[in-house]
Amino acid sequence: MQHDLIAQARTWLAEDPDPETRDELGALIEAGDTDELAARFAGTLQFGTAGLRGELGAGPMRMNRSVVIRAAAGLAAYLKAQGQDGGLVVIGYDARYKSEDFARDTAAVMTGAGLRAAVLPRPLPTPVLAYAIRHLGAVAGVEVTASHNPPRDNGYKVYLGDGSQIVPPADGEIAAAIAAVGPLADVVRPEDGWETLGEEVLAAYLARTDAVLAPGSPRTARTVYTAMHGVGTSVLTAAFERAGFPAPVLVTEQAEPDPAFPTVAFPNPEEPGAMDLAFATARRAAPDLIIANDPDADRCAVAVPDTSVEGGWRMLRGDEVGALLAAHLVERGVSGVFAESIVSSSLLGRIAEKAGLGYEETLTGFKWIARVDGLRYGYEEALGYCVDPEGVRDKDGITAALLVVELASVLKEQGRTLLDLLDDLALAHGLHATDQLSVRVEDLTVIADAMARLREQPPTSLAGLAVTSAEDLSQGTASLPPTDGLRYQLEGARVIVRPSGTEPKLKCYLEVVVPVADAASLPAARARGAELLAGIKRDLAAAAGI
Repeated sequence: MQHDLIAQARTWLAEDPDPETRDELGALIEAGDTDELAARFAGTLQFGTAGLRGELGAGPMRMNRSVVIRAAAGLAAYLKAQGQDGGLVVIGYDARYKSEDFARDTAAVMTGAGLRAAVLPRPLPTPVLAYAIRHLGAVAGVEVTASHNPPRDNGYKVYLGDGSQIVPPADGEIAAAIAAVGPLADVVRPEDGWETLGEEVLAAYLARTDAVLAPGSPRTARTVYTAMHGVGTSVLTAAFERAGFPAPVLVTEQAEPDPAFPTVAFPNPEEPGAMDLAFATARRAAPDLIIANDPDADRCAVAVPDTSVEGGWRMLRGDEVGALLAAHLVERGVSGVFAESIVSSSLLGRIAEKAGLGYEETLTGFKWIARVDGLRYGYEEALGYCVDPEGVRDKDGITAALLVVELASVLKEQGRTLLDLLDDLALAHGLHATDQLSVRVEDLTVIADAMARLREQPPTSLAGLAVTSAEDLSQGTASLPPTDGLRYQLEGARVIVRPSGTEPKLKCYLEVVVPVADAASLPAARARGAELLAGIKRDLAAAAGI
């Protein structure tokens, strides 16, 4: 067995085109580190609906040039089998370790396979790539990014010609084409022949961002902005300047791209501590709100002044921002369908219904939300918002930021704030309080065991609320295709449990709805909501054995 493992590693080493990972793997072979080798050769990084994502390193279970070349060759074969020979593939990348190398390898493979390839001019936000696919009439797009994952990760996200991320069956067909790729030496990779796009594609994207704002709307709200060491700063500041908003005060320590993400444990605005520098900057600058993007700028986080919390600033939950943007669009008189993922707050459905707009729930992920017929606005609770589906058929942290700051400006002119509008929504529709129980694991069997335990012994009550229905979403429903998840309806609450598609996490999404009689009842409703969420979280953790 040990001999087979070493032989497998030597075969991989002989093909590896990257001196860095060759040295790494050679050292592991030399040291006879069979535990580490076994981890890296336990299988292959699986290509799914999120494409590829994993830790950088040598071997088939890591992200590296060998794995990326195979993925690109499989994608090229799939596109040609679909009759797209000679079609254009646009490639974007973020500022993570190896991102530019992976983008260049992808361009070389596409060119060698008889497709045309065009690479974005520099590290840019993922929504710029999603926009470029439709703008340039491409047959597919690739974004090299690991979004908000830890520094040692990278990933490979695939879009088809409609500008939205792949869904079944395309993901399975591409995975099969990747598995059929032979020796790397047989993958043709010329030294040149692809196009490096100029700044005009970014200029076209920025011109499009104007479309999300109402002509003549107030543009007075002042912001602090952090790019979280990612690629958002130059694009967001350019978009703000075009729109006529005050220039944001930058969190200087996090403004420039840095793949080490030195000031944060995880470069995700939702993670504890990630926003500390933004809060400190805001306490000095006293803006109306804080805007944060994740490293590839497809997500948008918002924080607001709140004297009732320690430090004077509070992060809004993704569901709160989702409802605020929906209310703003309704006030502007938009038409079309509002959509969200099943794990997001049911408040969006109530807002849409009252406004006489269409509403749809989808599986988790913008790959599903973006495909809703007649979509005008879509969001999910993980800070993702699609506010211009004709321009970017994916979440977009830049245009979402513009729309949030427009709303804050409108309210500012009225002497009101985003928190005041949230109070209005609670009075109109009931207080919708949401939270998440998220467990990061080293051993993925912990997640499988928790899901199995809940399937075998579903809870009958949580926080004293009776469970009125328990659905196993792996069976599918009348409106949803099958997915690995569980949904519980309770009296005045809802719980969904699912494994994360992009990180080693079990995620549990909790929502309670508390009726509100009048403004004076809001504090008591909030206290009751918080109490119920804490109780559900406690009881659900016990039921799942986590």
